[in-house]
Amino acid sequence: MPKSFFTPAQTTKLRKLQIGTVFDLLLHFPARYQDETKIELIKNILPGNFVQIRGIIIQAKVNYGPRKNLMVTVEDSSGIIQLRFINFYPSQIRELTEGSEIRVFGEVKNNSYSKEMIHPQYKAIKEDNQLPQTYTPIYPTTAGLSQKNLCKLISKSIEKALELNSYYDYFPDVYFKRNLPQLMDAIKEIHSPSKENEIDLLNQKKTINFQRMIYDELLAQQLYLRGLYHQKKIHKAMPIQFSDDIHQSFIKNLEFNLTGQQEITLREICNDLKNNYPMSRLLQGDVGSGKTVVAVMAAIQVIKSGFQVAFMAPTEILAEQHFSKVKQWLAPLGISVELLIGSMTPSNKKIIQEKIKTGESQIVIGTHALFQDAVSFKSLALYIIDEQHRFGVEQRIKLRKNNFIDQQYEAHQLMMSATPIPRTLSMSYFADMDISIINELPPGRQIITTKLFSESRRKEILEKINQEVNNGSQAYWVCPLIEESETLQLETAENTHSTLKEYFSQHQVGLVHGRMKSSEKESIMKKFKGNEIKILVATTVIEVGVDVPNATLMIIENSERMGLSQLHQLRGRIGRGAKKSVCIMLYQKKLSAVAKQRLKTIYENNDGFKIAEEDLKIRGPGEFLGIKQSGVPGLRVADIQRDHALLELAKKDADDLIKERHPSIGNHLERWLKNYQENSRA
Repeated sequence: MPKSFFTPAQTTKLRKLQIGTVFDLLLHFPARYQDETKIELIKNILPGNFVQIRGIIIQAKVNYGPRKNLMVTVEDSSGIIQLRFINFYPSQIRELTEGSEIRVFGEVKNNSYSKEMIHPQYKAIKEDNQLPQTYTPIYPTTAGLSQKNLCKLISKSIEKALELNSYYDYFPDVYFKRNLPQLMDAIKEIHSPSKENEIDLLNQKKTINFQRMIYDELLAQQLYLRGLYHQKKIHKAMPIQFSDDIHQSFIKNLEFNLTGQQEITLREICNDLKNNYPMSRLLQGDVGSGKTVVAVMAAIQVIKSGFQVAFMAPTEILAEQHFSKVKQWLAPLGISVELLIGSMTPSNKKIIQEKIKTGESQIVIGTHALFQDAVSFKSLALYIIDEQHRFGVEQRIKLRKNNFIDQQYEAHQLMMSATPIPRTLSMSYFADMDISIINELPPGRQIITTKLFSESRRKEILEKINQEVNNGSQAYWVCPLIEESETLQLETAENTHSTLKEYFSQHQVGLVHGRMKSSEKESIMKKFKGNEIKILVATTVIEVGVDVPNATLMIIENSERMGLSQLHQLRGRIGRGAKKSVCIMLYQKKLSAVAKQRLKTIYENNDGFKIAEEDLKIRGPGEFLGIKQSGVPGLRVADIQRDHALLELAKKDADDLIKERHPSIGNHLERWLKNYQENSRA
């Protein structure tokens, strides 16, 4: 069906609703439904319910004080109700005249004298004015496009689609197996649902027709992601054989023993590396679970086989810390480790780039600087991405495609995340990867005590800091992002630094933030790690990776403004030594319901996986993962939390369809992901 089905004026208005095609319009489902198929008697209606009544207007007048209102009294055979219009037009005064018979739909409320409705919908009764036979859909709309006009457009589109048989089922056997209705039958019933449906199930999108559309969209998402997963197996990668000699040489120099879960995940990674197609694995684990050492153990296997490794971190401070730690671990093995970050001088960058090109650099740790065109690896066989959600799909693809070995072998891919990913997200947005989980902490890690303090208790906090520092420990004071402004964040950090510096004149107080030069940050962090700086004021640059075992106290300013996962990440910067640690979360007095829920969750839980589940419930997948930047198709109809059972079925069916190479897979993807594909090309 051509796009010219819409007039130019309609096209402009529909675009505001992200509707570009007829199929988009068919998928523009009602936000809710109203039952206008029956009339209630006024005496029977109850406050809080949405109902429809029919009656005669016995009074209509404009009240002018204290606020201008149009008050309309309606009577039926059982009683009276008041209609109140706070915003109204002269035309409404003319329509709502005494003696007129009207039908009214709205929410019933109680006022001091009688039942009332505020700004209800109403229609004048005419002789041929029959009650609707189906529930009334209420659509998301935009200026210049009324409910009535939108309904007409959708109705006309359904009629044309049925006439032309434009949208038929691509996988009829699958839908039959799942007892799901045909596509156009489901669409038609969703837009004009009969009274056989329960209105509550309709509003919750739980009818069989909604289930068909939800399943169809999830199937498209799974076909796309599982398609990527299977497609990678067509590409070639260098098989990496496991060397026990270099593994034993590495672990004997470690100051700690590996956990059972670390050994399991390493085995999973090394089994992938043996394949002649590229690994695509996500290694996730809670804060401090030891993901980095697992990644480095995999890296040395690649280096032992004669290839290079790239290790990417989202921030310079984390890249620098990884560099310092990895260099220390690999020095006894004689492995060359280099750092490449944006703040390096051009001459230093050029030296490192040349070493990468010749293969002299065996493992290169860096930030986005590794994505630059000037960086070309001689034999990149593995790249590791820390905090993978900070890097988009396009960046990962660019690195992979720019660094083939002998123009034919792709690099293996290992991503890490210290933000545990709930199972429903793993099944949907990460369906193109294999997943390894480290769900145990190394022995000796302390459970961190979390306390919630109102900002009025700052004096107590200062006393607590003094006590910790006098006992030989150190403290963080974190100033998070305020109102999405880096300037305000910096100002808050600098003001806090000045205040603490004045109060703790006997102790050295440091400041670190994102705008500092790399050398400055490194110098401050080195002094803090060396116990020279006792109190470190920081912005959220220390969210991931910073490791100072002697730090036992953290204060997080404006904690109510932050996401659960970020709070948990910050809290994980302490509790890394043998001493007991405390995290104090400062909050403003007036808390929203969401902020209260967030702080309650972080107070009650230390398990990152439980926290992630709650965070997902509060924020949804888009905000939780930054889906808009991820390069993964979003969902218009489905909700992965609500529809997890259908997601399981869709994933299984997608694998089966891909396995049998069903000829309609491309058509189904084009139907459902067309907008995504257009946007990704833009």
